[in-house]
Amino acid sequence: MSVPYETAAYEPPDSPESPEEQLARLLGRALNSFELPDETIRRLDCALAHDGSLHSAHHSAGLHRETYRHTWLLADASAVTLWELVHNTAPGSEPQHEIYVDEEELRTATARLPLPPDTPDFELPVTVQVSPTPALRQLYVREGSADHARRLLRRAENPDRPGPETTALLTTACAHRITQAFGRPARAGRQALCFSLYEHAFLLDDGVELSLWEVEHTLTPDGRHMCEVYTSEDAARDAMERRAAQVS
Repeated sequence: MSVPYETAAYEPPDSPESPEEQLARLLGRALNSFELPDETIRRLDCALAHDGSLHSAHHSAGLHRETYRHTWLLADASAVTLWELVHNTAPGSEPQHEIYVDEEELRTATARLPLPPDTPDFELPVTVQVSPTPALRQLYVREGSADHARRLLRRAENPDRPGPETTALLTTACAHRITQAFGRPARAGRQALCFSLYEHAFLLDDGVELSLWEVEHTLTPDGRHMCEVYTSEDAARDAMERRAAQVS
């Protein structure tokens, strides 16, 4: 699904990957991909969108271990999660990738590594310095933010889109940024259905931060591009699941 507006603000022109391409890259680099159940692979054949995030990390004395959570939204509105373990076995050695279907298998795999066992929290080395929160505001674009909010709300077609109160607040937006939260647009001409989810974060002139969540899809009777906007991430993801259920 190509993005018909503000493409540069969302994705570099050479970066979009379909859910299948994301899965193929993951399986291609995993040493144990052949161990995945056939049923899991079959379910992933109908993936609509992919989301990957860092789950935990530990670096110590030249050794490192990271775990990543990869989730695919399927056409039946369910989701499949795979866990990727990336580690080196000796200081300076090449990273190895492994993949598992659940957290228990992941914990078993990490237990054999010469590092502390996996935990759901980040284990940051002492050399990492986390920037203070105010520094994040430097990522905002300080131009045309109120106009961007108006255009975003104008193209939203869902009946439960943000109302007049939110619209009034956004007239005071002095900066904004766009972050992709789930999925990537499919390549032009691709027939498989895909979703994309974006967070539009606005900084208001009184210092308050306000986010809107945009869902893009082509699950319309005529296959045209559709935009829906919600005031929370949960509401946006619920909408994605409802739309996916329509084609299951």
